[in-house]
Amino acid sequence: MTNYQVRQAAHPDDVKHYDTEKLRKHFLFNTVMVADEVNMVYSLYDRIIAGGAVPASKELPLETIDPLKANYFLERRELGVFNVGGKGKVVADGQEYELDYKEALYLGRGNKDVRFISVDNANPARFYFLSAPAHRVCPNKKVTKKDAVVVHLGSLEASNERTINKLLVEGAIETCQLQMGMTELAPGSVWNTMPTHVHDRRMEWYFYFEVPQEQAIAHFMGTPDETRHIWLHNEDAVVSPNWSIHSAAGTCAYTFIWGMGGENLDYGDVDSTPVNEMK
Repeated sequence: MTNYQVRQAAHPDDVKHYDTEKLRKHFLFNTVMVADEVNMVYSLYDRIIAGGAVPASKELPLETIDPLKANYFLERRELGVFNVGGKGKVVADGQEYELDYKEALYLGRGNKDVRFISVDNANPARFYFLSAPAHRVCPNKKVTKKDAVVVHLGSLEASNERTINKLLVEGAIETCQLQMGMTELAPGSVWNTMPTHVHDRRMEWYFYFEVPQEQAIAHFMGTPDETRHIWLHNEDAVVSPNWSIHSAAGTCAYTFIWGMGGENLDYGDVDSTPVNEMK
């Protein structure tokens, strides 16, 4: 079964008047992982699609959706996939890629038949993916943390010691516009992306996992001088417009997958805001 939602873009002047319910309606994606379903949100921010697939008892095809007006999902798109569950496989036009926990796969434009499969249905794979429009074909490639561009940032004293694993980014693989990576917080740290920033050239999705059932994440968004927050739980995703900050504090350490699409592939192209100037 394939389910999808379409989310329109919103102006920051409008968003500052949203209440909690409306913020969650427009920016939160909390049905990412459902057994034997593929669920997606097609966002009008750079037309990025976020989704999840959990092949619990059967393989799941990546089917096109009506808004794409495409013969197959990747006819004009590229795809990045992370496995956050049991061992699984992604089959693209007959080529099989096995993905273990926290391993990633890039599929370029033109792959017609894509399928998600669990190796062990008792411990199913849980695939999180992002898809961006692509104007050229880039080669398929599996990427593990050993292949990633790794950066260590922050400190335990500032509660933001973390490891940034850049897996599907320039320097690790070739993509058209999609960039994805995974940030792991050290025990005792709770803040990510602090000091925070915006980047008008790119939008971003965050997907939080390894969040214990009794814990939660306060995700911060909005313009630096008009911030808002949304409470998230394990395997929730949230979309960040190009004009919005994207940062969070958890009630414990956690891991999240970030992904971007937009004008450039420069990871360091950000406009930072000092902590003492946030409002």
